[in-house]
Amino acid sequence: MMDWMGRQNETPTISVSGRDIPIAIRRHQTAKRLVMRLAPDGSEVRVTMPRWGQSRDAVDFARTRIEWLARQLSGISDKTPPAHGEKIPFRGDTLTIDWDSNYPRKPVTDDGNLLVGGPQSGLPARIEKWLRAEGLELMESDLTQYCERADVIAPKIALSKAQRRWGSCSSSGTVRINWRLIMAPDHVRRSVVAHEVAHLVHFDHSPAFYRLLGDLFEGELSAADSWLKRQGRSLYRYFG
Repeated sequence: MMDWMGRQNETPTISVSGRDIPIAIRRHQTAKRLVMRLAPDGSEVRVTMPRWGQSRDAVDFARTRIEWLARQLSGISDKTPPAHGEKIPFRGDTLTIDWDSNYPRKPVTDDGNLLVGGPQSGLPARIEKWLRAEGLELMESDLTQYCERADVIAPKIALSKAQRRWGSCSSSGTVRINWRLIMAPDHVRRSVVAHEVAHLVHFDHSPAFYRLLGDLFEGELSAADSWLKRQGRSLYRYFG
């Protein structure tokens, strides 16, 4: 059971590079030590600790790692709301948003531009909806291909907006892929889908799992993993 800290009236914060960032403390019954992560968008520091731990221990733990947090935070760009003339990533490339009230409301790509009409106030929502639709179509195709290679029946796929996972596969066979991967290069997105398909056969990270994953995925897994580690956080710069 995971329990959000609810014993203090105020959420503790930590000052990193001139920013006060809230510390979200989670107590977990199976945790044996303190573990700290920075939210992908830099909005909070997350510390998981044993149930018997004290909140001040989590805060002290975070403060001893301010330099690490500063390095992580420096890799996160400020959020950029989609607007006319701005660029957004799409399948590893970029599209320049070209808004005109006379254009159709549904976005259309045109020679490196993304043409979109409708009320300017709803521009981010329409672009995100379009990206999600494009992502779902490609991910469904990826899933079908890899399931054929693995000789398993392709399950339904759903989009995820998870903050800490790019993909997941439940014990019931439900596959979820982070919608933001439509902004990443194709080989990165496909590596995540292949990873989850391999879990349909091996619900673990055993040697057999990695052998199957290597057989399924046509690219270099190390390159895809490296991209996510270096650039993954940048995908949270857009759309909140």
